Amino acid sequence: MSPNDGTVAETGEFALIRAVTEGRRQPPGTLLGPGDDAAVVAAPDGRVVASTDVLVQGVHFRLDWSAPEHVGRKAVAVNLADIAAMGATPTTVLVGLACPPDTPRALVTALADGMWAEAERAGIGVSGGDMVRADQLVISVTALGDLGDREPVTRSGARPGDVVAVCGKLGWAAAGLAVLGRGFRSPVGVVNAQRCPEPPYEAGPRAALAGATAMIDVSDGLLADLGHLGEASGVGIDVRTADLEVPARLTEVGAALGADPLDWVLTGGEDHALAATFPPFTELPDGWRTIGVVTMADSGITVDGKPFSREGGWTHWS
Repeated sequence: MSPNDGTVAETGEFALIRAVTEGRRQPPGTLLGPGDDAAVVAAPDGRVVASTDVLVQGVHFRLDWSAPEHVGRKAVAVNLADIAAMGATPTTVLVGLACPPDTPRALVTALADGMWAEAERAGIGVSGGDMVRADQLVISVTALGDLGDREPVTRSGARPGDVVAVCGKLGWAAAGLAVLGRGFRSPVGVVNAQRCPEPPYEAGPRAALAGATAMIDVSDGLLADLGHLGEASGVGIDVRTADLEVPARLTEVGAALGADPLDWVLTGGEDHALAATFPPFTELPDGWRTIGVVTMADSGITVDGKPFSREGGWTHWS
């Protein structure tokens, strides 16, 4: 029998843990990795930034749409984006996996391959976790980060007159979801944006160094997440559509599906771009582009100076 044949029940817990951890390289900041009661990770700043996300099969991913490697990458990426949004540098991730006993061992090892690949893209490793039995596949990832002697960039620091800027893709994951929902599997670049986002991890610390006053991970949709930022800061935000990029590929997909690609850019979630506010006249770091301005308190989120009339953005339990 091949090492990847069989189910997780046939493999056993500890053999499965060995299968997903042996031979993996850890960065220098992981002082003690998997294999003991807990991991030991360096915290040079003396403070630890921490975030947890849970992904549930059928809600956050579908294995008929995504390969297990894509799901593994996505599970890590959505957590590390939150670390970057605080202006911190990722240091490690911890993974909790719950699955039915008849889950193929090969599926779990492929998930792990994706997790390790995304962790390595961020310059870190997977330092520990847990595996348990459940009725459906659930992945929980905890990400840790280091502030590098800087203050965290929270959602609550935006001030009237600040510029609003973004870094990363917007609208691609929503377009990919629309394509998959119609039963198609191409264009691959659009579909893969839904399967596996690519957050700009380095952009968060760079924004912090440039003086960002507030920042947020765009997970629920640009307008929805700017709304969270505006509410936390007690300000309004106006987005200028003339400054938003609507890539030609999204325009093509929108035309094919009868959809407005600007709606995907404004309201589509799961790209995990970063949005931040900066003092006026700040020289923005590479990759950041201005898309709007912070307005006075209680003015809400507007688009080109007007309320946005269409609903958009992800909400749980809806």
